[in-house]
Amino acid sequence: MGHHLLDALNVQVVGSGERILVLAHGFGTDQSAWNRILPYFLPHYTVILYDLVCAGSVNPDHFDFQRYTSLHAYVDDLLHILDVLSVDRCSYVGHSVSAMIGILASIRRPELFTKLILIGASPRFLNDRDYHGGFEQDEIEEVFVAMEANYEAWVKGTAPLAVGADVPVAVQEFSRTLFNMRPDISLLVSQTVFRSDLRGILKMVTVPCCIIQTAKDMCVPPTVAEYLKDNLGGPNTVVMLDIEGHLPHLSAPGLLAEELRRALIR
Repeated sequence: MGHHLLDALNVQVVGSGERILVLAHGFGTDQSAWNRILPYFLPHYTVILYDLVCAGSVNPDHFDFQRYTSLHAYVDDLLHILDVLSVDRCSYVGHSVSAMIGILASIRRPELFTKLILIGASPRFLNDRDYHGGFEQDEIEEVFVAMEANYEAWVKGTAPLAVGADVPVAVQEFSRTLFNMRPDISLLVSQTVFRSDLRGILKMVTVPCCIIQTAKDMCVPPTVAEYLKDNLGGPNTVVMLDIEGHLPHLSAPGLLAEELRRALIR
């Protein structure tokens, strides 16, 4: 793959600081989700941005339906990008599924990461006997059926709920990038995310983590942040933002940037 992957995933290196900061977007967005966060960091960091292979901004021919049934393939992509760019130390900000990808990458290559900042992170979205992930299996099956039946209608219904807050520009932006995804790719990624269960490997994380969670997130109950705090192996902190929604970088960028800045100097 070599440099081909960097082109395919629209890798960008911007800013001018000594320290390297990776911004990794979540499901349904692409790197443009960081547009309103970037200005806060460009003067002080060299920032690496890229698109997950499932993003609507990536040529769908790059999406291998066999390979990307596991989060490990996404981890391979991230580590490959960092290796080609000769990065040996970085701070990593991952939203949603990219929080899970960062956790897995840090277990594989702990020396690469000085800090993980996990936004709207969840090790498992489904409820289990003694674990509240926020979703029942049958609810998830209904989501998959809705996505297959009428993807556009599903996007229109989901985007406002995910954004949570009354921020029309954020709803519009999330709707745009979600709708940009090819429906069959979007469905497979959703299935991969909802099948994932990282609870058993959290103890293997040794890199310091900062867990950033909003007070009300349709995708992640607040108890999940506490679960991560109690189960991640390294030193970690939880920051609860007194706002709503799964996409604070779209709905409250100023507030989130401030917390990211704080987390990075800790």
